Amino acid sequence: MREFAGKTAFVTGGASGIGLAMVERFASEGMNVVLADIQEDALQAQVRRLEQEERSVMGVVVDTMQREALERARDEAIDRYGNIHILCNNAGVFSFQDAMSLGPEAVNVWDVEDRVWEWVIGVNFWGVLYGVQTFLPHMVGHGEEGHVVNTSSVAGLTPGGSAYSVSKHGVLTLTEGLHQNLERIGSKIAASVLCPGAVQTQIMYADRNRPDEFGGAGERSTGEAAAFDAFLASGIDPANVADLVLQSIVEERCYILPHPDWDEIVRQRVENILARTVPAARTPRE
Repeated sequence: MREFAGKTAFVTGGASGIGLAMVERFASEGMNVVLADIQEDALQAQVRRLEQEERSVMGVVVDTMQREALERARDEAIDRYGNIHILCNNAGVFSFQDAMSLGPEAVNVWDVEDRVWEWVIGVNFWGVLYGVQTFLPHMVGHGEEGHVVNTSSVAGLTPGGSAYSVSKHGVLTLTEGLHQNLERIGSKIAASVLCPGAVQTQIMYADRNRPDEFGGAGERSTGEAAAFDAFLASGIDPANVADLVLQSIVEERCYILPHPDWDEIVRQRVENILARTVPAARTPRE
């Protein structure tokens, strides 16, 4: 896909972080952009700001764990703008009860509460799958060029047993399968999986939006807060990720890895698989 002006993009998690950066990048190319997010106040604020900048945008409040909510949002977007050409299944969460299996305060896989697994997998994996199921029939059916970007993580490429890692591994392999499906049927739609490392976002505070049925707003321990805040503070600007996403759409790359310093860790994982070994546990400081 090389022509963007006048086309339409739909971005989940579009009110902040990487999602908002992609929204701004697509809008700068003259696209109509639909921002979908669960946090209504942040969504409305960003839509107002972008409209003041004379961008063609609309906002829809969406819980991506609810397929029906995505279906309604898709229909609203089509009613307003017509065909959808870019879909970014970007909404994602992280729970400090899950702790990414890192550090001395980490929770063992078998001790993580079911409701944490259900929430993290629900948003990070099922939300992406629901997005694919909801939008792809329309996107393939209209016959125009387009692209799907599913947000995974370097956690989807490296060893780890947390709910977050499991969900991101799922997004990776789902996207690989989607890429193959689209190629096999000769579709003009392509697919990419975005696997960032540290980015300056607020994902570590995602617990603030956790529904009561999944445990409500979570709390951060001192050790976790310090380690992960430092990790994000060292991250890259979301705008840099958005630039790479746009470039990857143009070049139809399947894998988008904004952090080349992680390449060796990914390579080592593959070598460990072929050697039938599992690496020792690491701490955030290693």
